[in-house]
Amino acid sequence: MGAGTGGAAGDGLAARLASIAREAGERALAVRGAGLATRAKGDGSPVTDADLASEAVVLRRLARAFPSVPVVSEESPPAPFAERRGWGRLFLVDPLDGTRGFAGGGGEFTVNVALVEDGVPVAGAVACPAEGAVFHAQRGRGAWLSAGGGPPVRLPRRAGPRPWRILASRSAPGEAVGRLAEELGRRLGRAVETAPMGSALKICRIAEGAADLHPRPGPTMEWDTAAPEAVLAEAGGRVVGWGDPRPLAYNTRDLANPPFLAGSEAALLSLPPPAPP
Repeated sequence: MGAGTGGAAGDGLAARLASIAREAGERALAVRGAGLATRAKGDGSPVTDADLASEAVVLRRLARAFPSVPVVSEESPPAPFAERRGWGRLFLVDPLDGTRGFAGGGGEFTVNVALVEDGVPVAGAVACPAEGAVFHAQRGRGAWLSAGGGPPVRLPRRAGPRPWRILASRSAPGEAVGRLAEELGRRLGRAVETAPMGSALKICRIAEGAADLHPRPGPTMEWDTAAPEAVLAEAGGRVVGWGDPRPLAYNTRDLANPPFLAGSEAALLSLPPPAPP
């Protein structure tokens, strides 16, 4: 099973990952509808029984469809790096990205499933259960949005004029984001709109063409970004380090991302140089 296997939108790897993410998202919604139990993990972040139910769906279906490919998922202890470093291929899974908002009844949460080969996300699906939508992509075969039971639409979609838009993390917008917006406004000579948003939706909205840039100065994990990065890359965007514009690396020792910028190609080319340390 290689990254080039299968068709573009309606069949093949990306569509299979989309089906898995969609089913897991539907399961998470069903669990929330029946009454949600929440507890704190060791790092203080919340986890719900819907996170675990979604993860069970993803792990079961990946094991059935891709039995030889190992999986790293947020809610399961990862294999030691000494073992993982030899993996040329693995799945990275966030079974419920945006748990805080989800537990509060919000709709800005996703299920993220990505295939990583040699440290690069080559296919991914991001399900948005509250919208009944799934973003999915496969390297060299485009990025797509499936919604409303209609045929997949290729990304980015054509859109009319809109403000230049930065999407900030709802949980940790940060002063650095505000300073970046001000500097970009001066550099571009136009208003720059900043809006908060949760989960992997931020990067997917850029892939969709509804926003331009997502700066993330705070900590994130690889399972947060791998699937949406796969979608954004096929839609003509990139994810790079903030202040070190190299691509993010995946399957690293601690599975943590550095500060990063996700944007359309035009947005990243408009950025001012990083401030000196």
